[in-house]
Amino acid sequence: MKIVVTVKQIPDPNAPQKLTSDNRLDRGGEAVLDPGDEYGVEAGLKLKEAHGGEVVLVSMGPAKAADAIRKGLSMGADRAIHVSDDSLAGADALLTAQILAAAIKPENPDLVICGTESTDGSTGMVPPMLAELLGMPQATFAKQVEVKGDKVSVHRQTNEGYEVVEAQAPALVTVTAGVGEPRYASLKGIMAARSKEVKKVELSALGIEKGSPAESVEGVADAETRKAGEVIEDDGNAAERILAFLVQVKAV
Repeated sequence: MKIVVTVKQIPDPNAPQKLTSDNRLDRGGEAVLDPGDEYGVEAGLKLKEAHGGEVVLVSMGPAKAADAIRKGLSMGADRAIHVSDDSLAGADALLTAQILAAAIKPENPDLVICGTESTDGSTGMVPPMLAELLGMPQATFAKQVEVKGDKVSVHRQTNEGYEVVEAQAPALVTVTAGVGEPRYASLKGIMAARSKEVKKVELSALGIEKGSPAESVEGVADAETRKAGEVIEDDGNAAERILAFLVQVKAV
């Protein structure tokens, strides 16, 4: 089976973050493979081990994003497609999904695996958009993924436990950390990654015009400082005062 895993390079989440003058995340510092995408790579590799086939990484990002792609290859992925074009800097979620869909369609994958959301943007909008553009059913928040014939079955993580969801392949699945700890890249894997194919693709080759962004950041403001709470001492009418407060904040 052919498994496509979307991956992204992001600013190191353990380092201080800052914004540029136009309210974009400053990406000039240290960058890493998105930790959420590492779980996607791990899920894809487990399925390859169980069913055979190949794992193909697809990424959109600047030239230096190749470092993050190589990490996924060193974990065991077979090859990669890297869409890199300077005009894509600051691309919104819709354009990102359109670019990824255009790069993935020619691969005709049996399964597309994504993280639930990127660690830097945290919108969670790209995977469902991508599923729609690819014409695939999607199963989200999977902590376990199984393929049986032409069916994809997942254990969908919820606050109460999990749901078993089944979809017809080809399908798109978003995975959580529950799929298992991502494997470390061995020295052999790191060396092998250097010779694995990373196909570079420019925007013009995908037949997509950038156009105007469908979304933009209008402003950024600091979160409101947390205020001290009110202490209510029980003088015989504490219950009534608490109820009045709950009514005031429309909690009841």
